[in-house]
Amino acid sequence: MGPTLYLTEQLLARPSITPLDEGCQQIIAERLKPLGFACESIVSGPEDFRVTNLWAKRPASAPGAPTLVLAGHTDVVPTGPLDQWHSAPFVPTHRDGKLYGRGAADMKTSLAAFVVAIEEFLAETPSPALSIALLLTSDEEGPANDGTVVVCNALKARGETLDYCIVGEPTSVERTGDMIKNGRRGTMSGKLTVKGVQGHIAYPHLAKNPIHLVAPALAELVGIEWDKGNAFFPPTTWQVSNIHGGTGASNVIPGHVVIDFNFRFSTESTAESLQKRLSAVLDAHALEYDLSWVVGGLPFLTTPGALVDAVVDAIRTETGIETQLSTTGGTSDGRFIAQICPQVIELGPPNATIHKINEHVQVADIEPLKNIYKRTLHNLNRQASA
Repeated sequence: MGPTLYLTEQLLARPSITPLDEGCQQIIAERLKPLGFACESIVSGPEDFRVTNLWAKRPASAPGAPTLVLAGHTDVVPTGPLDQWHSAPFVPTHRDGKLYGRGAADMKTSLAAFVVAIEEFLAETPSPALSIALLLTSDEEGPANDGTVVVCNALKARGETLDYCIVGEPTSVERTGDMIKNGRRGTMSGKLTVKGVQGHIAYPHLAKNPIHLVAPALAELVGIEWDKGNAFFPPTTWQVSNIHGGTGASNVIPGHVVIDFNFRFSTESTAESLQKRLSAVLDAHALEYDLSWVVGGLPFLTTPGALVDAVVDAIRTETGIETQLSTTGGTSDGRFIAQICPQVIELGPPNATIHKINEHVQVADIEPLKNIYKRTLHNLNRQASA
């Protein structure tokens, strides 16, 4: 058994369902300390939701060197019905060339590959011109209020400078390395309450139906082109997710209606510009309303340059694959790191089974992932040495 597979199995055996870490970060820290990493555990959150974060850094041999951060999460989603798993979700199991376990794809294989790649890189390059860091959390699959964002805020307060970041999210489709994420859309949710006057449905002139009042505004919002996107992002979208109105009785005009919606937005728009445009439509329809917003994450984009080039070359050299750059999918902790790091990409194993019953990775994908990470370290180190 190779070292990457062995460490992956060690991590899979820990039932680290959000916000639990179950000692995963300690296992990793014990591997990093002999390599010269200073390891700091940052615990955050209320007593009933304690989150464990790890910040580990090994400075370069010379001051002022660029820093590469390898980032990820040790927490996993719940297993779902145990009787539907073909093997216990926290007992690493091999079948037909696949390694099964909750977190195999999302994302304990990536974490193991990070660690072994660092070990092998430092064995080959004992005094690199590159600083290396790991940022791990046990609150990525949950609300993400006490995880990576807490560490990033602490680093920002210290004046810590980050240059490159690879997030180990499972981005590949068919084979490890066939797709990387060089950005993600922003996400912003809104809750709109439109007010009317409740009344008897037989006397509509004595009431104001808020559903009727808001309907023309909704139709207008559905038809808006918020932006055209760009070479890396599709156009911004606006979608209604829920509408709540009425008392349950068939003869009562409701006094209000509540509409939940979400923007997934590109770098061509800002949260502020979208809020302003939507409110202008509501005001134009003379609606009486309350509106609240939650910005779940800002969009980020890393255009081809030092980091993308280093990763693309590593994938090509190790696998022969010409990788595809993509910004599709949901959000990741990259949205927090991008606020303090100018170049962020995501790269990990195939994502076909993430969050599913019988989650797994192909064993044949594990070593290539580690080798891609290691070659990326070498590529960036050469740039730093030039």
